[in-house]
Amino acid sequence: MGAALALLAACGRGVADDAEGGAPGAPTGVTAAAGSATSVHVMWNAVVSSTGVRAYEVYRGTAKVTEVPASTHMVDVTRLSPATTYVFTVRARDARGRLGPRSAQVRATTPAAVAADRTAPTRPAAPRGRVVGSRAVQLSWSPSTDDRGVVSYDIHQGAAKIHSVSGSQTATVVTGLRPHTRYTFTVRARDAAGNLSAASAPVRLTTAPGSDAGQGTAPTAFHAGTHRADGAYYLDLDWLPPRVDGAVTEYQIELDGRPATSLVWGGTAPRGRATYSFYLGRQAGVDHRVRLRARLPDGTWGGFSAERTVTTGPGSSHTRP
Repeated sequence: MGAALALLAACGRGVADDAEGGAPGAPTGVTAAAGSATSVHVMWNAVVSSTGVRAYEVYRGTAKVTEVPASTHMVDVTRLSPATTYVFTVRARDARGRLGPRSAQVRATTPAAVAADRTAPTRPAAPRGRVVGSRAVQLSWSPSTDDRGVVSYDIHQGAAKIHSVSGSQTATVVTGLRPHTRYTFTVRARDAAGNLSAASAPVRLTTAPGSDAGQGTAPTAFHAGTHRADGAYYLDLDWLPPRVDGAVTEYQIELDGRPATSLVWGGTAPRGRATYSFYLGRQAGVDHRVRLRARLPDGTWGGFSAERTVTTGPGSSHTRP
């Protein structure tokens, strides 16, 4: 992969690893995107805690701007200034009132204000969708037009807004759905002044039966093996990216049940087979379990790949289910 790939060491604890009953972990998958000249849409993944999550606190810089219940994983931060860059973080609060650590910082820049703009964007056309397993769907649409430019698209499930993406994006994957459930989605375009278009035609989809943990958004054809070099063993991985609209630039590798490494492409991410190797250690005869998942173009995590098992040592450069 060369210099195009940045390697990020994962934290020692996973989000759900508070078995000792400590405070909840930091929210992951936090994204922020301008919704208008005066608002930013912030989203994050749910935190799993042994003591239960009661609420999430959202911060702009060091100031807490809002608190939402545990069932909510997104919020529109309003009353912002146009043409300004803001930094956001999220913290989880458990049932005992204890606050977990802050999430990673995310930044969003609001566009410049547009004076006396009362013209809404055109209605998003040709909405389409497909089911990607029992817990996710992929939506796409044709771009709207606006006399000053489209800043974002809001995705609605029934009457409720559930997601928002940049105005340059005309597709997204909606995750966290229920198996074998019928959903109706619409899309609305928003400009810098906050004018909303009419809703698109509805897209009606029924998720697949069963519980596949988002396998429709998981990397496929995943293989793992090992090789030895300079007295040490290395884990060799290759996979096909999930089939989504847009490039997948980040993956999380889980080793022996814990987050081990995040891979982020700094250049052009592969759309075909991807490969990566990393250090395991010097001891032969050690079993390791490995799987990985992708951060989807909308900022959410897809499903995990199949888990593979390898053993360091002679004759171990193969995948075992």
